[in-house]
Amino acid sequence: MHTVATLVMGLDGSTSKDGSSAGVSTNTDRERFLKRRREFDCIIIGGNTARNERYSFTPCPLVVISRNPSNILITNPNAVWWTIEPKLALEKARREFGPDILIEAGPGLLNQFLSLGLVDQLEISVTPITGGQDHINLNEALRGFEITNDEKIEETRFVTAKKR
Repeated sequence: MHTVATLVMGLDGSTSKDGSSAGVSTNTDRERFLKRRREFDCIIIGGNTARNERYSFTPCPLVVISRNPSNILITNPNAVWWTIEPKLALEKARREFGPDILIEAGPGLLNQFLSLGLVDQLEISVTPITGGQDHINLNEALRGFEITNDEKIEETRFVTAKKR
């Protein structure tokens, strides 16, 4: 049983550009991102991520936690909307879908999961892109975690950190 949170960010800490994380992603990051998803029982995202990213298909159940339910992802047969707090969503997802959960949230929801101590491992991609929005501080995100792998592939830095 483990909970992994993944995040892509530009060199300046921006997590989106032109309204989407695709604006700060690279091909190398995208390949790793799509491969990682197949290793989990469930993916959790927030409402803003659901509204701004393409989630019309996921290889496993997709839980959207949001105060504003919507049918934006009606084309994804694996998507469900829950109007509950992050901790309860994580517990419910484990009961309904399995123990291995991937969190693909933006900085707001990710910070909630981190502050509650609900993340076992962080997978952060740092790309050379700058000039985006929704900044996050890498050092703050890694507080309470120990870096277990730090590698650069082409122009993207991949950081894996496990909870201390």
